[in-house]
Amino acid sequence: MKKIYVTKYAQSRFGNLGNYPVESMIQDAGAKELDDVDRGLVEHIAIAGLLTATLNNQLLISGLVAMDPVYTAKSIKGVANACDSGGLAVLDCATTILAGQAHVGLAIGIEKMHPLEGKLDSKLVGGALGACAHKEDLFPPLTFPHCFALIMDRYMKTYGYSEEEFATIPPLFYENASHNPLAHMHKTKAPVTKQAVLESYRLFADPPLPLKLFECSQISDGWARILVCDEEGLSKLGVGKAAATELAGFALATDCLSMAARGDNLLKPVAAKRAFSTAMEMAGAKPKDLSVQEVHDCFSIMGPLSVEVTGLAEPGKGLPYFMAGKARRDGQCPINTSGGLIAKGHPISATGVAMIGWVHQQLLGKVPPELQVANARVGSTLNIGGPICSTVATVQRPA
Repeated sequence: MKKIYVTKYAQSRFGNLGNYPVESMIQDAGAKELDDVDRGLVEHIAIAGLLTATLNNQLLISGLVAMDPVYTAKSIKGVANACDSGGLAVLDCATTILAGQAHVGLAIGIEKMHPLEGKLDSKLVGGALGACAHKEDLFPPLTFPHCFALIMDRYMKTYGYSEEEFATIPPLFYENASHNPLAHMHKTKAPVTKQAVLESYRLFADPPLPLKLFECSQISDGWARILVCDEEGLSKLGVGKAAATELAGFALATDCLSMAARGDNLLKPVAAKRAFSTAMEMAGAKPKDLSVQEVHDCFSIMGPLSVEVTGLAEPGKGLPYFMAGKARRDGQCPINTSGGLIAKGHPISATGVAMIGWVHQQLLGKVPPELQVANARVGSTLNIGGPICSTVATVQRPA
């Protein structure tokens, strides 16, 4: 199989971007920081914008990409699963290239979750996201916080952990975000400490569930994009391999939507494990080879579960991985040096592209110096959609 590369990553700041309409976000994603290449060489574009239809009353976003004259009449596809839609856009470009239908692809993820004017409607956002859950798992108006609070509660009771132990996770990601100028929570009113996490607002008090405000990802606007190429595509663009990373492994797998149907496997996500192991096998890599990871910490429970899925910890031992400092920037395998979804932000469909882009930049030594992992050689992403339902996993190494 031919090698696939990614290059020319860029993103907006994540956060409340105010009067920045979807049309402008898409135009910027397709053009910014690409002045030094011929954009006309892009043959296929995959764009993800899961909530754009509901929150911005626009379903056919591929047509908005084509508003740029450079991309008019190109092969442009809108893709969507759930919160893994951005990762799916990258995989769509890669598989299109492998099918011989293109040499240069463009993967874009966008989300505009705050209104152009007025106050954020969290119930509207929660309801839109709830459409990615099984009807038996709906907890209006905030389905996914409730779902993951239940998962967190089961993890704590199954393995004997406390809320105080879980509160060690968010401070790590907030501290990382403080060095990432594009992060939603780059600046906070006060440092997010373990005590601050414990004292933050409890989302579900009756019946009591453990999830608190600082353990949740951000509601963010933002876009992220990356070029996906084969060797001929890089050559046509005039991009040297020193400016690219190899997308050495990638995979998609989907579990059943209903949480109840998974039974005891709820804490051992079968599809996520399959996606990641398939991507690692494709890359010829083992967990011990990993230098850095970006995982889908939509809620703090996903930090421990993710390192268990990726083989850095045994089932039930993911939380101690964080407690022991192994996820820190100088740890065994640093996790979410970008700040993760909890602190970098979570513009739903931009997230998967941004995860891949951050690992790409880590391997090229292009992240802020305070966040750079020394001698990073292999990096992976775990991009989850729904209640740990659909998963895109990727593995990169320097080209």
